[in-house]
Amino acid sequence: MASPSAANSPAPATDPAPAELKPQPERLYGRQRGHPLRARQQRLLDVALPRLRFTQPADPKSAFSVPVKQLFLEIGFGGGEHAADQAERHPDTGYIASEVFENGLCSLLSRLIEENPEQENHEATAPLPPNLRLWDEDARLLLQELPDACLDRAYLMFPDPWPKARHAKRRFVHPDNIRELGRVLKPQATWRIASDHPVYQEWVEEIMTTPEAQALFDYVSCVQERPADWSPTRYEAKAFREGRQPFYWIFRRRG
Repeated sequence: MASPSAANSPAPATDPAPAELKPQPERLYGRQRGHPLRARQQRLLDVALPRLRFTQPADPKSAFSVPVKQLFLEIGFGGGEHAADQAERHPDTGYIASEVFENGLCSLLSRLIEENPEQENHEATAPLPPNLRLWDEDARLLLQELPDACLDRAYLMFPDPWPKARHAKRRFVHPDNIRELGRVLKPQATWRIASDHPVYQEWVEEIMTTPEAQALFDYVSCVQERPADWSPTRYEAKAFREGRQPFYWIFRRRG
């Protein structure tokens, strides 16, 4: 099934074929920090992050301070808009949000804890969503530690496209990661992907229609308008401002 982008944005001919992809490097990302952190941001990392850090991958439902019926995982939450909104929309779901970039972690934490200069140590005492936990290391390490068939949904929202052909092995949509997601997703669980980059759009189509991927996932849909139960992000807004068309995929775990 071809995506709506197929006729508009051909992938570079220099991209490696899926069978020729090299193993993924130790890290998929570069720097873990962009601009220098302000004092408030550093307090959030030092004080608030430990309160939400996900530390029980072997028994993931036990990590939350309320009983949860389902588990969702967001891989690379960027500014955190999608993660915060989805966790609020699904209060009976344990939402694990993964991000290595400190500025993104601070963005989400500052969204959850409003600044209050009149209250000392506010970051240590402010209430936090009981069904949200953060993983601040490489998401692939988390996937390796999660038990089989534990996730009800996974998200990959506007990932770094690594558009140059020599960097294709750094893209998260990679056979190695598809196998791991196939292991941790329950039968009939969904994997949602969004991207505004033409190279990545074609890459998703190419990788997810290989025989190996099709043995694990059914291709459900690819649309140009964000479905109603997805949450907006700053990267989506930036894409529209700059004239790029995002695409939204749903894949379903076979079984």
